Amino acid sequence: MGRVPTGKRPASPFTPLDFQLVLLRRMADHNPGPVEDARRELGASLADMREANRRWQAMLRSPRPRPALSRYRSVLGAPESRTPRRIGDLDCEAWQWPLPLWPDLRFEVLTAPGGGVWTEWLVRAPGVPPPVLRTVADLTPWSCTVDEAARAFAPARPLQGSAPTRWGLAFTAPDPSGSRRDVVAEFTWGLLQRTAVTEPPPR
Repeated sequence: MGRVPTGKRPASPFTPLDFQLVLLRRMADHNPGPVEDARRELGASLADMREANRRWQAMLRSPRPRPALSRYRSVLGAPESRTPRRIGDLDCEAWQWPLPLWPDLRFEVLTAPGGGVWTEWLVRAPGVPPPVLRTVADLTPWSCTVDEAARAFAPARPLQGSAPTRWGLAFTAPDPSGSRRDVVAEFTWGLLQRTAVTEPPPR
């Protein structure tokens, strides 16, 4: 008889599907409704989403973690585009990948000189028009990215997020009646999750 292999089976490769589940797991903390719909669209169970997030966190916390760019390339493949950018006095590069769950967006990693990573978030895909944002009624979950909201309702004040993948913006915007409202918008991976809007003053 042949020798029976012993030991643990090698882990299955981490796939783009798994990575989308990781993004959804973070978003679920703020906005579970769209996340549940998206998870079903991907054909994944709640256990699949939790397991993908567990494996991702294990990669991040490994004693010898891969550099961020290497990790993304191993999971998502070669980027769809690599675009030079200049921020202030520094030259950097934006790497972008498509994700089937958000066809109008791209997952973007902004690289620092030397190969480090500054930002990891979802942005509007090149050539796709941004959403029309005029009032607080347009700020629905997943309707815009953080930079789109900041431009539409400038000046916007950035707020400290509760995790590296979260951002906040504070700004004023009109409601459908034209009255100005104070708004706090919360973003996960660069995508709008929810807003808090002040109630109109009593008459």
